[in-house]
Amino acid sequence: MKRLSRVLTPSYLPAVIAAFVVLVAGILADNQNQVVAEARLRARVAEELNPIRSKLEANVNGNIQLVRGLIGTLVTEPGMDQKRFAALSRSIFTERSQLRSIAAAPNLVVSLVYPLKGNEKALGLDYRKNELQRAAVMRVKDTRQMVLAGPVDLVQGGRGLIGRFPVMIDAGGGSNRFWGIVSAIIDIDRLYRDSGLLSEQPGIDIAIAGRDGTGADGQVFFGDPAIFKHSPVGMTVLLPGGSWRIAAVPRGGWPTTAGNAWFIRGLIVLGGLMIILPMVLTGRLMSERQMNIRALRHSKAQLQELSHRLKIALDSSQIGIWELDIASGKLLWDDRMRELYGRAGSTRETYEDWRSALYSDDLQRAEAEFAEALETGDAYNSDFRICLPDGSLRHIRAIGSAYIGADGMRKVVGVNWDVTADFETRETLFEAKRMAEAHSVELEAARHRMEFNALHDPLTGLPNRRFLDQVLAERNRHFAPEARLSIFHMDLDRFKQINDTLGHAAGDEILRHAAELLRGNADARDFVARIGGDEFVIVRQDGGMEPDAALASRIIEAMSVPVRYKDQECRIGVSIGIAAQAKATDDLSHVLVNADIALYEAKRRGRNRHETFTGELKTAVFKTKQTADEILRGLEHNEFIAHFQPQFCPRSLDITGVEALARWDHPSKGLLGPHTFLKTAEDINVVASIDQAILEQALFQIYRWEAGGIHIPKVSVNLSYARLHDENLIDRLEQLQIPAGRLSFELLESISFDESDVTVLSNIRRIKELGIDIEIDDFGTGYASILSLLKLTPRRLKIDRQLVLPILDSPAEKRLVESIIDIGTSLGIEVIAEGVETLEHAHILKELGCHGLQGYAFARPMNANDLATFAFERRWLAA
Repeated sequence: MKRLSRVLTPSYLPAVIAAFVVLVAGILADNQNQVVAEARLRARVAEELNPIRSKLEANVNGNIQLVRGLIGTLVTEPGMDQKRFAALSRSIFTERSQLRSIAAAPNLVVSLVYPLKGNEKALGLDYRKNELQRAAVMRVKDTRQMVLAGPVDLVQGGRGLIGRFPVMIDAGGGSNRFWGIVSAIIDIDRLYRDSGLLSEQPGIDIAIAGRDGTGADGQVFFGDPAIFKHSPVGMTVLLPGGSWRIAAVPRGGWPTTAGNAWFIRGLIVLGGLMIILPMVLTGRLMSERQMNIRALRHSKAQLQELSHRLKIALDSSQIGIWELDIASGKLLWDDRMRELYGRAGSTRETYEDWRSALYSDDLQRAEAEFAEALETGDAYNSDFRICLPDGSLRHIRAIGSAYIGADGMRKVVGVNWDVTADFETRETLFEAKRMAEAHSVELEAARHRMEFNALHDPLTGLPNRRFLDQVLAERNRHFAPEARLSIFHMDLDRFKQINDTLGHAAGDEILRHAAELLRGNADARDFVARIGGDEFVIVRQDGGMEPDAALASRIIEAMSVPVRYKDQECRIGVSIGIAAQAKATDDLSHVLVNADIALYEAKRRGRNRHETFTGELKTAVFKTKQTADEILRGLEHNEFIAHFQPQFCPRSLDITGVEALARWDHPSKGLLGPHTFLKTAEDINVVASIDQAILEQALFQIYRWEAGGIHIPKVSVNLSYARLHDENLIDRLEQLQIPAGRLSFELLESISFDESDVTVLSNIRRIKELGIDIEIDDFGTGYASILSLLKLTPRRLKIDRQLVLPILDSPAEKRLVESIIDIGTSLGIEVIAEGVETLEHAHILKELGCHGLQGYAFARPMNANDLATFAFERRWLAA
């Protein structure tokens, strides 16, 4: 115990703590090394597993897409015979697919099979009478959804996945009819081989669970089921109608110890010794030093005790003692008295010694008080000042009392002590009190200033939004209770341009100018406030000098007068929304909302004007909200569909591509064009969602047309600025199966390609890397310049229909279109003309060297099925 107590002394305690910290840090470091080693190993396993998962998912989905393409042709040719079916099926049985066989069952009776050899017995199979397959087939019919089952053991031998697809054909009147089902068998062994599951993996064991697409909770059908119990690296394989769970562990299992564990532990031990040994030596030296310090402290304590006794003796002598013989006038002072009066060794031992030391201003009073005490015999008590030989003053307090001495003579004995510090403290306290009172007055003034600043805008001096809220909440404190109030909500026009071009100082000057104009035009009873940015509010009560509309017009006229700032002429305007109480009890917060709605309408109608809130305006706002709600519902119910307008080569008249256009298949209003919903969609920020829906439909139709033997070289899809500015755009595109060179994104020319917009420029570059072309739409109506074209390097540009339509009658417009075509050709950019309404337009554009034509002269926008028929029958040539 004694040795332990020596170790735990303060000198050695840091070394003990350091040893404990080193031990804990070593354990943590060893554990962290193990965690890092395991994380690296898991990353390597994931790196090997991910390509296998991707191939497996791509192969399954690719086979499904091939079958969907065949189904798309069946929809258009429901009476297809075996020969036609075999020809179409043969085109999808490529080397890259794992399809084994495919069968079609109109009315649930198998009548079409490919390959026929080896599957003859399947012909005539009635699924409704087959006990083994009837339940699954009826589920496909009832749910109208594709069902993927397996892996299962096949009667023909081997194992495979069975995909059953419902086939719906157009029954007229906008409804669909159930035609039958298509069953496709995917060879599971070929799928495993083509996905890399059967190759010799360098270092991982793999298992897959989720038979019938049931995900991680399903049965394990590939690999060792024990893999799922040993903390595997897991991934999800997404399938149509379900998913599989694929997992992998290193071959031989996870190692229990990191490879560099003993090396790291050795470094930890070495580092710990380098820390602890110096601290032990330091503790030894500190222990010896403490012993020396204790000895010095003992000596110091003895000295302090002696000093304390001396100080007590000196403190006891702070009071000077004096004695006066009244009869003889002899005055005796002790040494302390002489020190107090600065008369050491020079007193004459008479009353005059004391009198001569008194300060002239206190002399008369001090003598009178002493004389009164002698006369009455009362106790003597007095305060006075004395002059020291150096000219300084000292405050003295004196007390005394008379007595009869042993010699029978009457005497007075008393004491004096220095109270200069007390008087100085008292003066300091008096001064502090005076200053505190002055400070209290300043604080009260500051409080009033803070209250004013909290409720007022520091720039313009007008009340702020907080003050406005108080006024609206407590209107009877500021306005007559029976008065009807009007609220003007104002927003400065072109203020942002001035602020951005001339700087914030100019913007501040404009705001102060606007505030002065509002003060000058408003009535003295009106409440004028700046509620933020360039927004102002006026609250006025009825019975004003002029109607609300007249005041608004006068304010707009005053704001229109140019303002000069540093030799610059600044022009601003103001948009005003007005709303009034119908009765004095109406909620003012609702009136403010109505004024804001009226302000929005004023801006929408061109700014620099005023609008008054009415029931019709409220109805229009509700109608816009209703449209917004219907758009959101339409997105949820997939009501936004793609229509396609073909593009043609001017010389061969072959279809060179199609443009995918958004249409709204409204449940009650029918098919609606973009002009009915695009503005509202922009306001609620869902244009990107509509773009995504049209893109996905366009990609689906590319594969569907190809499966039907219809080759459309290119599909153009609009890409809005909001979507182009999306940082996650590329990640979403990479998740889609986009055929290289078959997809183009159309960017409106009105989009400004600012070099500082890093996200937009990066997305355009990466879009091109994905094999997607860039087109400039509506060229000639926006911001694009030659430098923009050189920087963007689009594949195509489309001349806006407004420039194409007049070329029949306007030579100037014709020369402008010709110039655009020449510019595009010289830059290696294809030029497509929109709005080709007549064959005469097409003839002129062909002569001008245009590369593509799009317009009603050849074809209107149509749905995917109509376009397939149109392209197959080449109807435009007949027209």
